[in-house]
Amino acid sequence: MQGTPLVGRALWGRLFRNRSFVIGAVLVLLMVAVALAADWLTPFDPLKSNVRARLAAPSAVHWFGTDHFGRDILSRVMIGARISLAIGACTVVLAGVAGTLSGAIAGYFYHLDQPIMRIMDALMAFPSIVLAMVVSAVLGASLTNVVIALAIATTPHTARIVRASVLLEKEQEYIAAARSIGVGEWTILFKHVLRNVAGPLIVRLTYVFAIAVLAEAALSFVGAGPPPPAASFGSIIAQGRDFMREAPWITVFPGLAIITCVLGLNLLGDGLRDVLDPRLKF
Repeated sequence: MQGTPLVGRALWGRLFRNRSFVIGAVLVLLMVAVALAADWLTPFDPLKSNVRARLAAPSAVHWFGTDHFGRDILSRVMIGARISLAIGACTVVLAGVAGTLSGAIAGYFYHLDQPIMRIMDALMAFPSIVLAMVVSAVLGASLTNVVIALAIATTPHTARIVRASVLLEKEQEYIAAARSIGVGEWTILFKHVLRNVAGPLIVRLTYVFAIAVLAEAALSFVGAGPPPPAASFGSIIAQGRDFMREAPWITVFPGLAIITCVLGLNLLGDGLRDVLDPRLKF
């Protein structure tokens, strides 16, 4: 009664034959592994100062050098990966749930389309990073508020993608067949329609993750991110901006970590899009 998406071995086979997916998955898994094992991998306490090692260049002892407090940059980047990825993951969950529900309801129920999407259009009138900064400034600088701000900023685009997919899917013959045998509208929406729009949604959420990591770095850089002593990628870069001439490694290494994370997520999203989007199969 409904479409038959690629599943099982066929799906995984196509994924692992896709170079973008494989490279992206390796980079993302590497970052996740470092973040999860940071407590055991960090060579020094990321919060402990050492005045004698202040602004030490990268060496065999401090691979990424130290900052103006003598703190080990490698250790701080590892801990920063945990905080930045946690913010990205929580943003994906909130934006995914809010965007999916609002987009699905707007696309499936015609009388709710206009009010819901006009709210989304109003939010989209502001650049995502500006909207996130405003929300974070209003709520206050904290990890939870950063997640809420980023979720609000990324939900409208997610909702529009889900809505567009639902508008196409609800015209399929299996929807009419389900109605003809008395299946309820909410059951059709959540049990059948959403299952068949999962592909575009999953691809979108990988990009939301990358956007959240970048936006968190931007918010932390301007002081609207998680407050000290939390060490996120953006806060490490912000603390090193006054020492760019004498100690560029303070900003270079967390910047490379951001590039690696975002590149991996974008490649992962490209690979998933190539496999899950039926328009790209031929």
